[in-house]
Amino acid sequence: MKQQVNSRPLEILIHIISWGIVFGLPFIFMERESNIIDWASYLRRTVVPFSFLIVFYVNYFIFIPRLLFSEQPRKYIIYNIILLVVIGLGLQVWQEIKVPPINFRPDNKRPLPPQWVFFIRDIVSLIFTIGLSAAIRMSGRWRESETARREAEKSRTEAELKNLRNQLNPHFLLNTLNNIYALISFDTDKAQQAVQELSKLLRHVLYDNQQTYVPLGKEADFIQNYIELMRIRLTNNVSVETQIDIRSDSKTNIAPLIFISLIENAFKHGISPTEPSFIRILLSEHKNEICCEITNSYHPKNKMDKSGSGIGLEQVQKRLELLYPGHYTWKKQISEDGKEYISKLNLTPLTI
Repeated sequence: MKQQVNSRPLEILIHIISWGIVFGLPFIFMERESNIIDWASYLRRTVVPFSFLIVFYVNYFIFIPRLLFSEQPRKYIIYNIILLVVIGLGLQVWQEIKVPPINFRPDNKRPLPPQWVFFIRDIVSLIFTIGLSAAIRMSGRWRESETARREAEKSRTEAELKNLRNQLNPHFLLNTLNNIYALISFDTDKAQQAVQELSKLLRHVLYDNQQTYVPLGKEADFIQNYIELMRIRLTNNVSVETQIDIRSDSKTNIAPLIFISLIENAFKHGISPTEPSFIRILLSEHKNEICCEITNSYHPKNKMDKSGSGIGLEQVQKRLELLYPGHYTWKKQISEDGKEYISKLNLTPLTI
């Protein structure tokens, strides 16, 4: 709606300029004697352009919006035929009264064409004017429809993203609380420390996650804090290596929590309670690309284990499609020996 209001003055200016040219042409080509303007002759010459103006705006403001846009094409055609006949006959009557017919040209004495030729000429010109009016009105309606469609699509996308964020927050909190619950049973001190770390993370989840994009530096700090929280419950047979090549003051915009589900997945499926395990996390920013590569030992859950429902990765895929369509690559694979799982997500930041 705001765009339509802003474009209204330009539309009016275009109409004024266009009709100014139409009514200015007779003035330019009119014969003058001693630089004296014959206004009576000019007014006679502008009757035809004035008839075009009437036909144009009767269609523009009445016939097209009330009949053609209301799906009444038959009435639209009939009313235009009546209008054409009335205007065409009116022009002929006026020309006979104000411009008496001349049977011969003064130069070569050849007779002028019959009056019906001029009538047909005027009718064809009026039909062209009606077509021009319809084309302009239809193009304007198409722009309005396209703007409305884009607004609806934007609203739908924003609503879907909000729904995804609302689903992701409880999912993230549930996984973290499960980790703290596991700590309580064997190390209450670490559990208390984990609760403190969780409070820091929740500030980011509750406030920053409500925005569509956050600075990459802030998101990197959140990821680092999350990894430290996960370390608390790990045993000595688990190796966690992190390499975060992100400047703390990086202002690159990134969707919040877009990488955290990948890291959660590594801690879920990359750690075995009995076998040596490892997790390697690399997060970097180079020129116009952000890379998150995670490699972990592969210990898939059995079918009876419901601790990981996979909702996190599904949400990541949906958010990527909504926020970074055509601007990301996400490769997931298991090594040939079946011992490592590799997830590599590359994003091209969007200009906000």
